[in-house]
Amino acid sequence: MISKKMQGFVANSSAIRAMFEEGKKMAAVYGADHVYDFSLGNPNVPAPDAVRDAIVDIVTGEDPVLVHGYMNNSGYEDVRTALADHLNGLYGTSYGAENLVMTVGAAGGLNVILKTLLNPGDEVVTITPYFGEYRSYAGNFDGVLVEAASVPGTFMPDLADLRAKITDRTRALILNSPNNPTGVVYPEAVLREVADLLLEKQKEYGTEIYIISDEPYREIAYDGVEIPWIPSVYPNTVVGSSFSKTLSLPGERIGYLLIPSEVDGFADIIAAANVATRILGYVNAPSLMQRVAARCCAEKTNVGYYDRNRKLLYESLKEYGYECVRPEGAFYLWMKSPVEDEREFVAKAKDEEQILIVPGRSFGCKGWVRIAYCVAYETIENALPGFKRIAEKYGL
Repeated sequence: MISKKMQGFVANSSAIRAMFEEGKKMAAVYGADHVYDFSLGNPNVPAPDAVRDAIVDIVTGEDPVLVHGYMNNSGYEDVRTALADHLNGLYGTSYGAENLVMTVGAAGGLNVILKTLLNPGDEVVTITPYFGEYRSYAGNFDGVLVEAASVPGTFMPDLADLRAKITDRTRALILNSPNNPTGVVYPEAVLREVADLLLEKQKEYGTEIYIISDEPYREIAYDGVEIPWIPSVYPNTVVGSSFSKTLSLPGERIGYLLIPSEVDGFADIIAAANVATRILGYVNAPSLMQRVAARCCAEKTNVGYYDRNRKLLYESLKEYGYECVRPEGAFYLWMKSPVEDEREFVAKAKDEEQILIVPGRSFGCKGWVRIAYCVAYETIENALPGFKRIAEKYGL
C-alpha cells in the first residue's frame, strides 16, 4: 500500500492535468482539430531564437565537463551573477550571486523554500483563488495551507479576512501576481497594505512572516500595467520565478529563488535552501538550462501573441453574456459559470462541444472556471461557436 499522505495527494490530484490527459484521449476520437483544449498553461509561442542559438553555442563551444557536470547546489556562480546583474538593472537593486539559488522551475523553488521554512503544523496563507498545487507543496512538509478570501469582482486580497487568517503559526504568505487563475495584478498600494499588516502581525506575535512571491508570469502583462517588485515593498520577501512562461520553456524546468540579504535569517535560509535542493533529490537545477538562462534572461516572449488571444476570447465571451474578469497579466481568463455548480458547465462544454476548461474549485473558488488562452489563435476562433451555443442553452 502507498503511504497515507500519498493517498491524499492521489485523491486530490490536479484537475488541470486530468483535463489535459482527457484532451489527448478525445483528440484520438474526434481529431485534434476538433478538440479545443484550454486546460493547461502550456505556451503555444515558441521559445525565442536566442534560446536555440545559446544551446547550440554552449554545447559546441563550452567545456562539456563544465556544461554537463555538477556545480555548487545554488547553481553556477557565473549564471547567478548574470541573473543578479539582470535583476539589478531592472529594479535598481544590488543583488549578487549569493542571493540566488537556481531551481527546478518555480515549483521546485517553492518546495525548496517551504522545506527551508516550515515546521510541522506551520501555516502558509494564500489568497483565493490560487494555484491548487500550493496545498500539496505545503503538505509535502506537513504544513497547513490556509485560504484567505479575495474581494468579489476585483479578486484583490480581502485585508479583513487576511488579518483574521494570520496566527502565531503563520510562517509565510504566498502571493501570485500576475495571478493564476484570474489574471489580476496586485497594485503597489494593495501590496503596501498587505506589508503593513504583516509587519504588524510580526510585531504582535514576535515571529517572522515571509512573503513568498510566486512570479512565473511577471513578464506577461498588458495595457502598460506595471508589476511591482515586492521585495522593495516588504523586506521579508523571497521571490520564486522561472523561465517556463517568459521563454516558453515549461518542460525544461529551470527557475530560481531570489533571497535578498535583507530577509530575517538570511545566512541560515540560504544555507538551508542549498541543503534542501540536495535532499529533495533535485541536487541542482539542470546544468545546460542554467547556462541558457544566463544568456537569455533579458529575452522576451511574444506578449502581443497572448494579447491578441486575450482580446478575442474576452470580448467574444462578454458579447455572448458570460461574466469574465479582464486579464491584466498571465494568460488565463477567469469566467463565472452560468450555473452554480461549475462542474456541470465544464462537463457540458466537454461532452457537447469538445471544449476543455478547468473548474474553479481546483483553485479554491467554486462557481468559476479557468480558460488558458496560451493556445493557437485558430483554437479560440474555432471554439467560440461552441461557447456561444452553450450560452444560448443557459439563456445568457
